[in-house]
Amino acid sequence: MIRATLVLRSNSGFKKHTADIAAKAVSRAELGTPASKPTATSAPDDETMMPWNGWFSSFLKDKLGDDKYEKLRQLVLYKPDHYSDFEQMPRPNTKLGISDKDPELMHKFRHPSPGSQPPVQMPETDTSMGNAGEDPYDVSYYKRDTGRRFTSEPGALHRDLEKIKLELLPQDDPRVKEAMENFDKGPGSSPGNGGKFALAKTDYDPTGLRASMSTNFAATQESLDANMPDHLPTPVWMDKQAEIVAWYEERDLPVAIGGTGYGTVATRGRIARW
Repeated sequence: MIRATLVLRSNSGFKKHTADIAAKAVSRAELGTPASKPTATSAPDDETMMPWNGWFSSFLKDKLGDDKYEKLRQLVLYKPDHYSDFEQMPRPNTKLGISDKDPELMHKFRHPSPGSQPPVQMPETDTSMGNAGEDPYDVSYYKRDTGRRFTSEPGALHRDLEKIKLELLPQDDPRVKEAMENFDKGPGSSPGNGGKFALAKTDYDPTGLRASMSTNFAATQESLDANMPDHLPTPVWMDKQAEIVAWYEERDLPVAIGGTGYGTVATRGRIARW
């Protein structure tokens, strides 16, 4: 064995042949070996990986037949045709129709995938933040916080009603005159510095609402007046209230307040807009 190895090592032709084989990429066909079969398998898309799921329904359907099973299903189950079967996480094959005119228009689970969708819109300025696009760094909320206007400051509670009360009192009474003067002055705790800061007087914001040291009561009230809501929200059942009342009267039932509207959320309302 040792002699054969020495002879092969000393043979230059053998060395060249082995070098060519080592440097050449050979295929399986050149080697003459059979291709190995892959051991991993993948299930088709329409084949479930949980065949035991729904075994009781399959058992009833097999014993009762399609017609009787469907009647029993409609009788026993709550909303048997619900698109998600009341599962919190939709299955990958769930399809939700979002158009009454086009049956092909479907909304699928994670389709298109988040990576294939356009990025979320992140506006640099937002008028709802109060800056109206002029100053993106002005995010102060107090000057447009109309929800807490009549609850946060005891001295500012319903100033319109307080003014009416003072006007109904005898105007020649010294106490009423003093109360009217104090009312017109407003709270004296927030006069503001008039834009006069440590280094110099500023004029970048005449209202004084940009900085906390220059904020004053009068400008705050003016800003709150400008941001007060001017719309009157109405419920969705307002247009069909006569129909709702007629429904109760036909069944001799006491009329409930408003319309329930349970389960009538628009299909497109279930889809995130972003």
